[in-house]
This record gives sequence, C-alpha cells and structure tokens, in this order.
Amino acid sequence: MKNQVQLITYVDRLGGRLDGQDLQRLRALLAPGGALAGLFGGVHLLPFFHAIDGADAGFDPIDHTQVDPRLGDWADVKALSETVEVMGDVIVNHMSSASPQFLDYSARGDDSPYAGLFLTLDAVFPQGASERDLMTVYRPRPGLPLQPVTLKNGQKKILWTTFTPTQIDIAIDHPQGRAYLDSILQTFAAQGIAMVRLDAVGYAIKKAGSSCFMMAETFEFIDEFAARAKALGIEVLVEIHAYYRRQIEIAARVDWVYDFALPPLVLHAFVFATAAPLKAWIAERPSNALTVLDTHDGIGIIDIGADSADRVGQPGLVPPAELDALVERIHANSGGSSRQATGAAASNLDLYQVNCTFYEALGRDDTRYLLSRAVQFFLPGVPQVYYVGLLAGHNDMTLLARSGVGRDINRHYYDEAEIAAELQRPVVAELLKLIRLRSTHPAFNGSFERLDSAPSVLQLRWRLQDGGHEAQLSVDFATLAHELRFSDAAASDGWQCLRWVY
Repeated sequence: MKNQVQLITYVDRLGGRLDGQDLQRLRALLAPGGALAGLFGGVHLLPFFHAIDGADAGFDPIDHTQVDPRLGDWADVKALSETVEVMGDVIVNHMSSASPQFLDYSARGDDSPYAGLFLTLDAVFPQGASERDLMTVYRPRPGLPLQPVTLKNGQKKILWTTFTPTQIDIAIDHPQGRAYLDSILQTFAAQGIAMVRLDAVGYAIKKAGSSCFMMAETFEFIDEFAARAKALGIEVLVEIHAYYRRQIEIAARVDWVYDFALPPLVLHAFVFATAAPLKAWIAERPSNALTVLDTHDGIGIIDIGADSADRVGQPGLVPPAELDALVERIHANSGGSSRQATGAAASNLDLYQVNCTFYEALGRDDTRYLLSRAVQFFLPGVPQVYYVGLLAGHNDMTLLARSGVGRDINRHYYDEAEIAAELQRPVVAELLKLIRLRSTHPAFNGSFERLDSAPSVLQLRWRLQDGGHEAQLSVDFATLAHELRFSDAAASDGWQCLRWVY
C-alpha cells in the first residue's frame, strides 16, 4: 500500500447520479485536473456491488461479483485502479436473502446445491443449544443472532443472522462457503483491486460453547484467507472493533488493522485537556495500522474501554467515568443530534458506537478539527479520510429522519454543486493542504519519534536523514497552542509552518 492518504467513499454519495457513470465521475475527481487531484494514493470504495440499496447500504450483497450497473461496471473499476490504488470490501460473514444462492436454497431446501452455504442453528449446535450457550454468544446488537424462517419449499429452519434478518450468515468452512469467497477474490484480482477489507470477519466463525467472536479459529480463518489473497497479489485489512489489547494481538497476524482507538482518544484529549491516554496508546499501538477519525460507521467506544469479555477485569485506555462523560460531550457538541442516531434511538444500531460526524463531535470547531487531522496524519500508519470528513460534514438529520438508520447521520449524499461549495470552505481548504503535505512530504517515509512534553502537550516528529527532510507537530490540548513545521528547500529559512486559529 502506498504511504499516502487514502479516501473512503461510497461511489454514489460523492457527486453520484445513479446513471451508470458514477465510477467515471469519481475517477475524474481524483485524476489530474480533478478537484481532488494529487491528494490521495488510494481509495476505499464502500460496497459498489449489486445492489447498493439493500437493508445495509450494500453490506448485504445480492451478487458480490457484480458492480451495481447504476454506478458503472468492472471496466470502470479497473480504470479507477490505474489512477489510484483501489480497496474493496469482502463481506465474509453474510449475503442477502435475495441472492440467487439463497433463493435456490429457499426453493429446494436441503436438495439445493447451496444448502451447505447458509449457516443454521443446527450446524453450530447439532446437539441443541441451551440458554447459556446462546447468552454466551457475543452480540454487537440487541437480541439473538437467529431468524426462524419457513423456506418456500415448506421446510422450517433457524438461520444464523448476525446483523439483520435479511443478511444470512455464510458457513465459511463449508466447501460452498470457501468457493463463494474465492470467487470474490478472483474477480477482484482480475479487476485491479489491490487490497480488501474483511468486513465483520470477527463474527465469521461460530463454535458451540464459545462467544463466536475473535476466537483462535477466527485467526486461523484470517490467516488462511490472507494467504489466498496474497497469492493473488491482494493485501488484507481486518476490520475489528474490540478491546485495544486484542487489536494489538490481531495486528501481529495480519497485513493491516484499523486504529479504531484513535478517534475517541483524540476527542478525549480535547474534552479533558490531557494527552496522557493518547501518549500511552502511541507507545504500544501497532504501526501496521490505517489511521482513521471517521468511517461509514460510528465513533467506536469499545475500542478504548475496559474488556467487557474479561472476568478478572482488564482496564481500558480511559476510566469508565471519563468514557461516559466523553459520550455525553459528543452529544452536547452535536446539539443532541447524535443522541437521536445512537443506541435505542435508531434502528440497525450498534451498541459500541456513537453515530455522529467527527466535525460535529468537536462542536464544529475548525481549529480542533484541523488539529485532530494533523495528529491522525502524524501517527505511523497510512491515513484514511472518509468523504464526509473530507468536507467537514454536518450530521444529516434529514437522511436520518427518512431512513431511521442511525449511521445514516454520517452518510450524506453530496451532489456536484455541494462538493464545489464545500471545497471553498476555509476549514476544508486547509484540510486539503494538510492531506497534500502528508501525501507528498518525504519526511513521512523516514523515522517517527514522540518527544517528551507536558501532560497536555503532544509532540511528534518525522525525519528522513537522506536529504534532511523533517516534519514536526506540537499540540497543546489545554490551550490549543500548536505548530506544524516542515522542511522546505524553497523557503527562505528552509522551513514552512501551518497554524490554524478560527
């Protein structure tokens, strides 16, 4: 993966028209002459498969190997990959109940060639499941991960459905499951996709008597899948929201993980005017991380909290009372709008996230927002910027009201006129400068160092000895005093500075 900032976006929500040319428009935005030219080394295309408008915004594919024709086709994806590196999602845990495979299974039941592809309660608990067995299963959402159904042929089944009733879990250790996932990998490799994100992989393995989340068998599956991907020239990113020490363990076994602890820790630093928890995390965080402040999901809370699955009690990166206060501050900063999109207030909810744009979580404070991005870009790893965050987006209460889905508050549909207008905002213009610096300055290919500083101050430095390149960042979370300096041979004294005061 290129050591440059990456963009995360839905194809249809960044200037899309759903006329079959949206992939071409995205390429034009990123290509030379486009409004975002030269900023990004890669783009993570959120689900662009048939169909993008199911129960979970494309994360419930009917056909994972077909581009939704309203966006374009595989030739468009391949053309985009010639402009920037492309990442796609492999949704390993489930597929849509409207998929051809499930429709055949529903029509023919156990006689279908796809009968082994879909996970049933009996397949996991052949001897039956007790109440204790079911309550041991780790859940990201309320209720049991099970859906009683009557197939069209009259057979009654209890299907495993981790997320929604129309997202049917796959038996990934069955030959049909393996063949299905291999077909996706082979299609991606043929179309120039350089990297895949394993969506919901933590839930992919189910085992009687276990939590069915991030077990030893899950790691074995990730290792095996990553080897198959690597053989096709594809890198693998594992997406897991979990206790921070578990994330460190996962990072040691995979190509890339997300630094999901970073967003809440940056918010915590501003709220409590201290860099101490952030410094502690920097000291032990994995370097093979994609740094994010925002994604298509909410702001993770579990990632810095105590280990809820540990019986002896493993503390988090911040105390429970401060974590609770942080959530309340996010709600206050957003004027209460995030509260309407989080937890029991919204359907399709995740219990471990606050649904809010990062800009709103900071109370629309431009200085704090740019300082947050500077911290993100200065940490080891490869930064990703979500399209709403790129435009310092507000909470979309209209979309939330229309869909009732909490995460839609951070999934705005921008038309081309909106994009042009948002790019003129000072905070966005400054963010583009910062992205360009991170993507092009040679110092970020050198060595990283965190310097000693006062408890409220974070000081970070990158140095590339060859050529004498250097970049330094200092942020005082108590006073907002800050400085970003970087070497520039064209400057009179060899240095340039960026500062933001609004």
